[in-house]
Amino acid sequence: MTSAEALRALLFASSAAGMLMAGPALAEPGPDGEPQDAKTLETVTVDGRPVRREPRSPEFVAPLVDTPRSVTIIPQQIIEQTAATSLQDILRTSPGITFGAGEGGQPLADRPFIRGQSSGNNVFVDGIRDSGGQQREVFNLEQVEVVKGPDSVYSGRGSGGGSINLGSKAPRLTDFTRFGLGVGTDGYFRGTIDQNWSLGETAGLRLNLMGAEGDVPGRDSVDYDKWGLGLSLAAGLGTQTTGTFSYYHLTSNQMPDYGIPLFTKIGVRTTPGGILDVPHESFYGLDDRDYLVNTVDAFTADFTHRFSDTLTLRNVTRWSETLNDYIVTNPGDGGAAQFVAGEWWMKRATKSRWNPVTTIANVTDLSGTFDTGAVNHAFDLGLELSSEKNLNATYSTFTTSGAACPAGFVMSAANLNNLGAGDCARVYSPSTDDSWSGVINRGPVSSNDSDSIGVYALDSISLTDRLILNLGVRWDQFGVEGVNGTAATIGGFTQVGGVWNPATYSPVARSEWDFVNYQVGLVFKPTSDSSVYVSYATASTPPTISAGDQNTSGGTGTIAGVVTVLDPEETTNWEIGAKANLFGDRLALSAAAFMLKRENAAIQVSPGVFEQAGEAEVRGVELGVSGNITREWQVFGGYTWMDSELVAGAYNNVNVGDPLANTPEHSFSLFTTWRVIPSLSVGGGLYHVSDSFGGNQGGAGGGANRIYAPAHTRVDLFASYDISETASLQLNVQNASDEAYILRTNGVHHADVAPGRQAILTLNLRY
Repeated sequence: MTSAEALRALLFASSAAGMLMAGPALAEPGPDGEPQDAKTLETVTVDGRPVRREPRSPEFVAPLVDTPRSVTIIPQQIIEQTAATSLQDILRTSPGITFGAGEGGQPLADRPFIRGQSSGNNVFVDGIRDSGGQQREVFNLEQVEVVKGPDSVYSGRGSGGGSINLGSKAPRLTDFTRFGLGVGTDGYFRGTIDQNWSLGETAGLRLNLMGAEGDVPGRDSVDYDKWGLGLSLAAGLGTQTTGTFSYYHLTSNQMPDYGIPLFTKIGVRTTPGGILDVPHESFYGLDDRDYLVNTVDAFTADFTHRFSDTLTLRNVTRWSETLNDYIVTNPGDGGAAQFVAGEWWMKRATKSRWNPVTTIANVTDLSGTFDTGAVNHAFDLGLELSSEKNLNATYSTFTTSGAACPAGFVMSAANLNNLGAGDCARVYSPSTDDSWSGVINRGPVSSNDSDSIGVYALDSISLTDRLILNLGVRWDQFGVEGVNGTAATIGGFTQVGGVWNPATYSPVARSEWDFVNYQVGLVFKPTSDSSVYVSYATASTPPTISAGDQNTSGGTGTIAGVVTVLDPEETTNWEIGAKANLFGDRLALSAAAFMLKRENAAIQVSPGVFEQAGEAEVRGVELGVSGNITREWQVFGGYTWMDSELVAGAYNNVNVGDPLANTPEHSFSLFTTWRVIPSLSVGGGLYHVSDSFGGNQGGAGGGANRIYAPAHTRVDLFASYDISETASLQLNVQNASDEAYILRTNGVHHADVAPGRQAILTLNLRY
């Protein structure tokens, strides 16, 4: 029995036992163990008063309505009601965020883009950077916090687009049990358990389990199975000193999918967007060879001591290890397709990665309030220390037996030397049953060790009842040391006599940067529940992570023929906006206009000559809504308009003036539900994204050959019916119109096909 099968049996057994033991219903617990109305987006106290949702980090020294920047809180109800299972599912509900395709040096993993900037290195879990390539799950999340715009004051080194913080489920002081059992089309099965035990008056234990398997709708050859565990013990809840110890594990096995080719495969544009017009179910991978394994293990110790009502100290330490391990068929590689005997044929080729990452981090925050005369200060002083060890290798594959190439197919020298004989596929009708056998060898291992120190201070200064000055400053030191691997090295050490010998460790590159970032904002409050603001913020992006992948080392380049350490790229952002909490804090509205500029990127200004003169700009408007218009009518979503441009790029100007990659001009999302009667709620989601270009790299992705994912509109449906006080049925129909659309393209090799229609029925039990 596999781990997924074992967990599935446990989930079924536990749920059956729960149904037999059904007792009085408990509402979903809120942040302090208080009950929550499962039909609305607000947390409710015991006396029925709504409580505002806020970011958990002490770096947010003021309530959201008084914070002069765009921040979106995606609550647990939206995660559950939309039947989300991944970070990409969740962020669909927040317009203006897209995901980039994996390709070449970019990992096959979560690669969110915020305001046109690759932000894969700006994902956090409970305030600590979540390093390592992975595709994240949601079963252990209570909320997701999205900060838009340069936020190095909060997050340190970063891409400049913003950051995403995943808030984990934490122990409470109330006993409750929640089961979820979902079945659906395309072999969908998902089971979850969320169990909280009160251990006396000040301690709690919380267990979350998940097991899931299925196929990707419309991509029947793409399947997955995964299981996860979240375990957290807290002591001292409700007292001056609280300690929380947590462990998180995820194992995910799936068939990786690089989608369909671009027109460059056959050399003839067949669609306006440049994506080859093959059937969307076309799959070019091989069951006998391709795989994707993600594993995550993380231990966290979180201590908080409250000296008084005005002063709190928090210290969090985490050790984590992730593995991103895959071989995937890339339909855009393997050379140009060949027209043989009346058909287009292609040679299969692979992309691969073996990438374990070990991280240890510690964050300390001293936060509180104090007065200087009539002026009130809400502050946070912090220190962040982290160290990451990032190993990276690729696999070489050689085919000894594969699908035969047709007579007349000309094998290039590169294909013969690197890929072996055979292993061909029809471009317009690839077979998912092709067999494969051959040799797979992991190549040389390179090591990329990074360390960082960050010191920051933030202050929200209430000058008057209506005027607030928000200030923040942060100093960071970030260093990277890389070691190029050889066939006999791993982790930077050379193998001598079968033993990894540290004495032979020899760094080939060491780069270090110091940078200071700041933010300043002025807030005016027309009422206690509304605000208008103007703000300015900065971010710094060391060159090793400027493309959203920390697997590169060094950060050196050739500037005018001289090898030098490159400076960090710099991002600045002006923003004006307004926020309001209405109807007794049941509904939150927000609006913002921004101007983001990214400078100092290394570009080629003439043949063989480079300067740090690259520049990109994004101007935009964002609107957001979250909460309940009435107790029966829930809404969540928004609209984003972005006008992006590559202002300065390569000397041949191939992409200058083009929109930025993965930065659609228009994006809209709205998920809404209506409680028709006390036991029945209906609703759904409407999502629209305009054309999204695939790259700013010249060649196939830009200039005259501009490739883009065409605009699409997706509709999801939702219904929930309460069977009893303890049980409910939830129906989700994802992509209800079975819209055939492209999620994204890298503009170079391939385009990722969106999942087709899928129906999911979930039984939810609460005790």
